[in-house]
Amino acid sequence: MKSQEVQQIATNAVTELVAALEAGRTETLLRYLAAMGRFHRYSLHNLLLIALQNPTASYVAGFHTWKRFGRFVRKGEKAIYILAPLVRKQENRETPEADSDCAVFGFRACAVFDYSQTEGKEMPTIGCIEGEPAEYQERLCSFVTSQGISLAFSEAIAPARGISEGGKITLLPHLSPAETFATLAHECGHELLHRQANLKEIPRRQRETEAEAVAYVVCQAIGLQTGTACQDYIQLHRGDAALLTESLERVRATASKILTAIIARQAAD
Repeated sequence: MKSQEVQQIATNAVTELVAALEAGRTETLLRYLAAMGRFHRYSLHNLLLIALQNPTASYVAGFHTWKRFGRFVRKGEKAIYILAPLVRKQENRETPEADSDCAVFGFRACAVFDYSQTEGKEMPTIGCIEGEPAEYQERLCSFVTSQGISLAFSEAIAPARGISEGGKITLLPHLSPAETFATLAHECGHELLHRQANLKEIPRRQRETEAEAVAYVVCQAIGLQTGTACQDYIQLHRGDAALLTESLERVRATASKILTAIIARQAAD
């Protein structure tokens, strides 16, 4: 396959993604956001407590919250304990006409459970990538290492599926082949686009939009079924069609570089 054909594939795929983003949020994403909005946002202190007790925890909630989601804590599961504030109303003595304020006068231990400790109705999730990357999996791994980027697998990064650390990519093991390929393409996008940059100068929403757009192009090009997964991911990070359009050339060039290595090589094999 000629480089011009690869570039055309990349251009067409990005154009399709822009159109999808312009169409608005999908029903899948709306259900996901509605569900996530019902979870509490924990303080840094409680996040540390959760991590100490269950390093792989993803979503935690109390017994009754899980019940409202149609899920139930399995018998014998060990609770994760966090601190919940004890609040009481406090009158403002200087301005009696003002509404009473709430004041924290202490804390109590509160039991919560991780998603993995429950069973029942499935939670809304962002769509996943499906298909079989076949030989392209190995080719993408080879391309990554040829760029001086080390590749590792670790459970410690959960619930993240992959992370990019400037010269090193770590993936979560035991993902499906399609999800592994898509995640690696995303993190490779970060490495090629953002490794040499001052990250403080590039907003996170731009970095995530660009990296996921690269993954979308690469996945589409090798025939994986992306559904709304990439579109939902971008919008979850507040990306949109306008932002992607501004990054169009960067995304196209980066995706073309990857595809030239893993697809154009097919003609030489």
